[in-house]
Amino acid sequence: MPKPEPTPRPLRTLPERAFRARARLVAVLMCCICFAGLAARLLYLQLFSGGWYTDRALGQQLRDTVVPADRGRIYSADGVLLAANSSCWTLRASPREMPADKLELAARGLAKILELDEAKLLEKFSDRASNDCLLRYRVERDTADAVRDFCEANGITGIRINQDSKRWYPQGEFLASVLGFTNVDNAGVSGLELKYNDVLTGDNGVVLTAVNAWGYTLEQSYETEKVPLEGSGLRLTIDANIQHYLENALDYAVKEHHVSARAVGIVMDVNTGAVLAMSTTPAYDPNEPRVIYDSAARSAVDALTGDARAAALQLAQQTQWRNKAVSDLYEPGSVFKLITCAAALDTGAVSKHSTFYCGESISVAGTRFHCANRKRHGSQTVTQALENSCNQSFIQIGARLGKEAFCDYFAAFGLREPTGIDLPAEPKKSLYYTADRMGPVELASCSFGQSSKISYLEMAAAVCAVVNGGRLMQPYLVSDILNPDGTTLQHIDPVCKRQVIKAETSATMREMMEAVVLYGGGRNAQIAGYRVGGKSGTSQKLDSADEKARIASFVAVAPIDDPQFLCLVCLDEPHSWTTAGGSLSAPVCAEVLEQTLVYKGIPRAAMEESADSAQTLADLPADGDSFDGV
Repeated sequence: MPKPEPTPRPLRTLPERAFRARARLVAVLMCCICFAGLAARLLYLQLFSGGWYTDRALGQQLRDTVVPADRGRIYSADGVLLAANSSCWTLRASPREMPADKLELAARGLAKILELDEAKLLEKFSDRASNDCLLRYRVERDTADAVRDFCEANGITGIRINQDSKRWYPQGEFLASVLGFTNVDNAGVSGLELKYNDVLTGDNGVVLTAVNAWGYTLEQSYETEKVPLEGSGLRLTIDANIQHYLENALDYAVKEHHVSARAVGIVMDVNTGAVLAMSTTPAYDPNEPRVIYDSAARSAVDALTGDARAAALQLAQQTQWRNKAVSDLYEPGSVFKLITCAAALDTGAVSKHSTFYCGESISVAGTRFHCANRKRHGSQTVTQALENSCNQSFIQIGARLGKEAFCDYFAAFGLREPTGIDLPAEPKKSLYYTADRMGPVELASCSFGQSSKISYLEMAAAVCAVVNGGRLMQPYLVSDILNPDGTTLQHIDPVCKRQVIKAETSATMREMMEAVVLYGGGRNAQIAGYRVGGKSGTSQKLDSADEKARIASFVAVAPIDDPQFLCLVCLDEPHSWTTAGGSLSAPVCAEVLEQTLVYKGIPRAAMEESADSAQTLADLPADGDSFDGV
């Protein structure tokens, strides 16, 4: 008989009251967790995020208008204001505040006043979500007044006329390549404006205006203002009078000799390295820097169209902005013989009385070199070789010096590295041979100033070291940084980089340089009543497609018995009756230095000159430094 199946037990369930208690407990725990999370979030917002929300609220409740600060002013050493600021006005619009029924009228009227495209202006005004759009940067007072009168007469709101500031150069193109200019944002683009941009830039101010949730200015609004602070100013080593002397003389020389690749002039204090004048001619007006001021270059650009014109215009602008005295490299030609001569005398490789012979030509490793115009100077001392600018003699001097010593002095005179002048765009290095790459032919051509390329400023600074006792001074342009009230904030002292040659060598070089002016190719640099020393140069542009392209240069120092002022003048590609530096550039140096010496109150000395010496000078050749190589 089968076993009966067991009766299943009934399921055990919680009593209804216990279930409800548990549900309530879970609900309470969930509420506690949520409340704790909310409390923690609220605590975080109050303690750590309050500033962020405050800024957002202020951003919705306030509209800020920047008040541009004036840039620091720039003065010459004698107090002439060179760069200042002038008031102007920037025009902006708030389309959402403009009457909808007057948008077309506003676009038509403002387009005519501001010389803008009416259709594009109407498109801007039709964007009713916009609270700000630019109409025109930095317009003059008459334009701002015309806009104000038009809006008031026609009941047009939403047009804002904000006072602004723009850079102004009271002297026009005077010292343009040194000063540089600023862009539409008043930031420096070139020259001192770029180099000292952080110093010259002031702290902008701001005006805060209350607005409602839609961005409209409240009728009962309030304004708070942070006053703008003007930037620091500069006092330069540039003397405005000496700068005028240099620019006027260079401008005349460029026109007289039809200089096609611009001219460079530098005047320096030989004992401190202070730049007293610097010019690249033709220049431009920094008030309108994008206008091409060289008539020939402007005509060439205007003759083109389309992309070709745009490229030519950009190149012409970059060329006229370029400070050639600092940024360009050139073959110095026979002016460089001063460096070779100083190095050879300083090492003892030659003495003042050493003699050399100049014949029809000289052969160096199978390469023949001639003197300029195939001249034969015969036997001559070092002084006479410098007077005659004899290539063959200086090839022999360079050989006695040797390539190792030549390269060492080349570097010691600062011709391998930037001068460190406080201007932008100075090349990081010049082009030169190192001793391991220099053969006999390269040493020969470098000895008389070819085959190396250095900057005009490097050449000027090196000659300063030749005559000032042998000290290489760092060229500089800013003597003081000024507070906005004109008081001195920081004074910049001269910097001596190193002693290059002995004082005795420098004294000998001064005597020889004076002989060049009295009896040699530099006689056009003579100044009545003053002792002058100098050296001419006429260098071939070896990288030019024009084999006849030359740079006519001259460097002069006065008074040579107590050196104070150096003047270097270089005419790049003159087209005149000659290309000789002693004929074209020496008179420019003489004019600038004579005016400078008189202006500085240095008295003239009576100079006795016999009829015989006058006749001797008349019989000498005009110049002996033209390149006539292989």
